[in-house]
Amino acid sequence: MADAGDWRLLVEDEEIPLPRALDDWDYQMDLVLRRTVQVDPQRARTESGLPPDAVLALSVVWTATGSNLRAPADHIRLEGPDARVCELNARLRGVDLGGSLVVDTALVLAEGTTKGKAAAPRRAGSVLWSDRHSVRLQGDAPQFPMAVIDFANTSFPDGAAWHLQIGNDLLGATMGSLLLLVNETNAATAAAFRNAGKPRPMDRAVLSTVYADVARIMLEHALRHPDFVDGAEFPDETLGSTLMGLFDRLFPASSIQAQRLNFESSASHFASDLQAAVKIFQDI
Repeated sequence: MADAGDWRLLVEDEEIPLPRALDDWDYQMDLVLRRTVQVDPQRARTESGLPPDAVLALSVVWTATGSNLRAPADHIRLEGPDARVCELNARLRGVDLGGSLVVDTALVLAEGTTKGKAAAPRRAGSVLWSDRHSVRLQGDAPQFPMAVIDFANTSFPDGAAWHLQIGNDLLGATMGSLLLLVNETNAATAAAFRNAGKPRPMDRAVLSTVYADVARIMLEHALRHPDFVDGAEFPDETLGSTLMGLFDRLFPASSIQAQRLNFESSASHFASDLQAAVKIFQDI
């Protein structure tokens, strides 16, 4: 019925197999995906009990858990009996993504029909074959919306490289509670995020520094919050859940209370502990 090749990710001028996780991804990184699918429409019609003139379609739909967005990416109509190889393309904007990206490919009935066997599908959109590929876009680093702007037009110092905005409602959606602002006039930082999909050694150093600083701000913010305590539970995709997940990754053997006491007694010592936890500059 259908034989699907692996999804491939276009990075600059190269195509690589689409991995299960993109650790260097950020919201400024658009994704261009490609795959080929060999389809035998007549076999699909026969096995599904459809008439020979049933119109089929190969469809791609993506879903992002971080943004709760879902949209079609590609659609190819299949008429006639001949088998063919179809190339599917998905061009996804980074600002629309986040969390886990799920890409569904399906062979569907493109137009409704009243013909065929009694048990044959009738409605347009009925799925005859499908497969799914998931990609984790939020590796070990905290990921959330970001924007590259000129700090001269804001209240932030012109010489600052980045600024993290963070909300105080732990039950608020992460997507609406966090925003990383990058100063476009800081060439090194802006270039590092622009090259995040294929970073140079200098870019890795900048990204490592930003990650360490953002993680510190987030956890210091969490430790100051009275509701951020051991045993607290927060719904998925909320700020509290994001902060709890970050804490568990960086301090898996420690309690929140122990790190709160550490932070309150010596903020500088806590900052050094966090540098060690994020393994700053380790991959450079």
